[in-house]
Amino acid sequence: MGDAQCGKIKEAIGLLAFEGEPVSWKRYGSGHINDTFRLICKTEEGEKHYIIQRINHEVFKNPVSLMKNIAGVTSFLRERIQAQGGDPARETLNIIKARDGKDYCQDSDGNYWRGYLFIERATTYDKVRNPEDFYQSGKAFGRFKRQLAEYPAGELAETIPDFHNTPVRLEAFKAAVKADAWGRAHLVQKEITFVLDREKEASIAMDMLKDGRLPLCVTHNDTKLNNIMIDDATGEALCIIDLDTIMPGLSIFDFGDSIRFGANTAEEDEPDVSKVSLSLPLFETYTKGYLEGCNGSLTPEEKKMLPMGAKLMTYECGVRFLTDFLQGDTYFHTSRDNHNLDRARTQFELVSDMEKKWEEMEAVVRRSEI
Repeated sequence: MGDAQCGKIKEAIGLLAFEGEPVSWKRYGSGHINDTFRLICKTEEGEKHYIIQRINHEVFKNPVSLMKNIAGVTSFLRERIQAQGGDPARETLNIIKARDGKDYCQDSDGNYWRGYLFIERATTYDKVRNPEDFYQSGKAFGRFKRQLAEYPAGELAETIPDFHNTPVRLEAFKAAVKADAWGRAHLVQKEITFVLDREKEASIAMDMLKDGRLPLCVTHNDTKLNNIMIDDATGEALCIIDLDTIMPGLSIFDFGDSIRFGANTAEEDEPDVSKVSLSLPLFETYTKGYLEGCNGSLTPEEKKMLPMGAKLMTYECGVRFLTDFLQGDTYFHTSRDNHNLDRARTQFELVSDMEKKWEEMEAVVRRSEI
């Protein structure tokens, strides 16, 4: 850690109302967007642990609106958790306010910082260790959806506009194909055809939202296992973290992104697509947990559309990877030649396997209903 960065952390620590005397801090977690540190402060009662983060305002263009979203949602969650006899200090994020009363501070270089109470005796995992982890993941995100069912989603700012607007992503893809700025389109004609053959389905969810058949709700938009704190003692999902992409959206997208990532038998960037398939047992495990967590808060149409949510999120992600490949790999980090192309092909192979298993996916949802 350089002297300049160290100085900025010290400045931010002084601007946020942490309890006690700062003793030490070190990098924490595996996130790649924000700079995250675990802070230890000494008080008369002993040590207090916190998280301090520099918000990446190159990715999140409006940190003030982002923090307003998080403050509103976590305040709402604390009330619900307390009413249900839970522990709001461990079951939701708790913002440490700045000394001027705001939910964030700015250092002298204009960087945005925030603080959270550290959640003790809990761990995040980057990979599913066993089916129980995936079940707990589904249960946690389902409970998150239920707890926020009455939150006015329309009041939330879009931290990344059109993040899961599949038709908009498709138009960007078509523009990239037409421009062919890197001369790569001739290499991926099969993949381009795959995308365009499914164009009619791309707008189905947004059309249903427009028609009022799917409700707008609070969505997390990054529903991976590593955004859940698992209680070290019980092994149960405890708290949803990383709320930067909290936005108004569709529940089927949060469900679908979990399936895309967690029920694939291969890694997201597996070059050998013969290894790619949808694990129906894992799909069922997550669906059971998700519906149990939702506990009746989904509409019949939302339940019915869960498989389509999985397919659309996988399709959309593949479209984004292929778009980036056509545009010269400028958005997603790549570590080898054709990395984004491998990612796109993996997503499209998973979509194809979902199509083969469609009736089985629908049957899983029916028998998992609560």
